[in-house]
Amino acid sequence: MFPLFLQGFGLGAGLIIAIGAQNAYVLRQGLKRDQVFVTALVSTLGDGFLIGIGLLGVGSLFNAFPLLTLITTLGGALFLFLFGLRSFRTAFRGAAIDTTDFSAEPISADAAAPYRNHHQRNAILTALAFSVFNPHAYLDTVVIIGSIGARFPLLERLLFGAGALSASTVWFFGVAYGARWLAPLFRRPVTWCLLDGAVGVMMWLIALSLLAAFGSHP
Repeated sequence: MFPLFLQGFGLGAGLIIAIGAQNAYVLRQGLKRDQVFVTALVSTLGDGFLIGIGLLGVGSLFNAFPLLTLITTLGGALFLFLFGLRSFRTAFRGAAIDTTDFSAEPISADAAAPYRNHHQRNAILTALAFSVFNPHAYLDTVVIIGSIGARFPLLERLLFGAGALSASTVWFFGVAYGARWLAPLFRRPVTWCLLDGAVGVMMWLIALSLLAAFGSHP
């Protein structure tokens, strides 16, 4: 039974440990120290949901209904394009971001509450969008992990899925909290400009690759 867990962990790690839109967002939140736990948790839960529906056989729907693939591809490309545009705008502004604290002036808990709630809500929605509107995530979790895990009996399938989910958990929390070691490099505005510019380029390249890959299919 344990080898199945390791097999799921290895497959999940191999698929998730790559430079992509979702990982770039988690890394940026970690560097900013902005809603780090929430971002890592929502990203992990998003992967868990996709892995779960994949193990239930939902991945076969993408093969049976090409229109569903078209909708998710176009929606994902649009989301990545808009997020990339926002990253370019942030890069061109050249604003400095303090990686140690977001507020130089002490404020009361009541005054800070709306600010925290706003950022927490944005972090949750954005991290969720990187799971829901990310065709690459569907391919990795629903289709690949789901199709492999669906071959096993129920108990073995659960162990396999638990291994894959464990890889996502370790990765997202590791990236989010490990990013603080890079924080000294990002106390200069130029470093943030370079990061935001690189994220923008990455988002647009991934969006174009999605459209190109879909357009190559008959």
